[in-house]
Amino acid sequence: MTLSPHLVGDLFEAVQRRGVFDDSKTFVDTVPLEDPETIRRRFRERRTDADFDLDTFVDRHFAVDGDRDPPDLPADRTMEEHVRLLWDHLTYDPAEHSGSSLISLSDAYVTPGGRFRELYYWDSYFTAEGLAVSDRYDLVESVLDNFASLVDRFGFVPTANREYYTSRSQPPLFYRTVDVLARRRGADAVRPYLDSLALEHRFWMDGEDDLDPWSAHRRTVRLDGAVLNRYWDDLAAPRKEAYREDVAVADMADRPYAEVYRDIRAACESGWDFSSRWFDPGAGIESIHATELVPVDLNAFLYGMERRLAVWFAETGHPGAAAEYDARAAARRRALDERCWDADRGFYFDYRWTTRERTDRWTLAAVAPLFVGAASDEQAAAVAERLRERFLAEGGLTTTLTESGEQWDAPNGWAPLHWMAVVGLERYGHDDLAAEVADRWLATNRMQFDRSGKMLEKYDVRDPTAEAGGGEYELQDGFGWTNGVALALIDRYRSS
Repeated sequence: MTLSPHLVGDLFEAVQRRGVFDDSKTFVDTVPLEDPETIRRRFRERRTDADFDLDTFVDRHFAVDGDRDPPDLPADRTMEEHVRLLWDHLTYDPAEHSGSSLISLSDAYVTPGGRFRELYYWDSYFTAEGLAVSDRYDLVESVLDNFASLVDRFGFVPTANREYYTSRSQPPLFYRTVDVLARRRGADAVRPYLDSLALEHRFWMDGEDDLDPWSAHRRTVRLDGAVLNRYWDDLAAPRKEAYREDVAVADMADRPYAEVYRDIRAACESGWDFSSRWFDPGAGIESIHATELVPVDLNAFLYGMERRLAVWFAETGHPGAAAEYDARAAARRRALDERCWDADRGFYFDYRWTTRERTDRWTLAAVAPLFVGAASDEQAAAVAERLRERFLAEGGLTTTLTESGEQWDAPNGWAPLHWMAVVGLERYGHDDLAAEVADRWLATNRMQFDRSGKMLEKYDVRDPTAEAGGGEYELQDGFGWTNGVALALIDRYRSS
């Protein structure tokens, strides 16, 4: 789509390179106070004036979309009460979009919180699990209707409803969010979303029929017969919301800038932005090569999508489509086993298709095949053993075994990965380890809540008393998926 004028051109570049705002995302979320083209013309006319001050110019011509005032909550609230009371505070009305880079939506939506004031794709599934526990199925349905609307408009669900996010998606969990609603309302809840889900699947598989062995197009990679998927972005330029950070990374790299920018963006599509998972061993973000990897979690999610679509199309009287998705899922599972499963190490790893070998990075992405039911009993048992041996820390599961300073690395733990681990372990009968993971994670949530009165985006699981670090921005609170997973885990283990 065409970007708003203030997101392109000389004014945009001047503001971002100068660092007018500490957070690059702030400017791209501002609301122009006049016609953007008029503002740009005025900038060009005045920028060479002796008394021109860029900070003052921006302040006069743009309104910053600031944080909402904190809600008035009871001081003696429990963590669970706090989360339930926050849903309305985190919910945005679709009318709150005028003039900014926000993409209008048809229904209300729940945001993560903090600097994230949009409907984020994969966040929303984990948030929906908590909304269901809170009996807020009205908001779950709104999320799904917004997803369907975005797919109808763009052919996929963008990272979030911002203009600058429309060149990439996020982990495909639309179908899991449909599952949340279907658990309450039955199979009829699926019907309105089937066409949108099928269209989203075509987006992920675009170009598959035209690939030679060991080649790739957009998000599809053909190996020696089998087609698996990778993360991608349709643009090879600095991200609007992290412009100066991306330019700085490209300046450090020893390859074409466009390649670096594409790999940065592809890693962002994964949701793991950023992690040593995407880097060369012992190197930093300048070595990022996300487009060269077949990620185990992405392909597990797509396997799960294909399995669910096969069931849903069969239930709605479309046996031909059901058979097609069933065959796709079976082929994907075989390829996932062949390329990503390491029998000697008893764990799943990403596959670097450009060098035709598995990586050596131990990450919690390995729980995704358990989460969707793509692992065998033997594989699940081996993964469970490795989780206990290598990943389980005082405060939960560490995201990787590498301390790189990036936020999706040790010692940080994240709510979505804990949810997938718990559900996946339970699915294969590893109930004791699942309960231990849930208990340690919730204890970390409670400890930090008791200290700060906040639910946080991520946590230090090796030292639960410390504040988690890493990333391109300050630690955020709110926080949608942490809230959702906390409520879902509390509900899951309430009887015990």
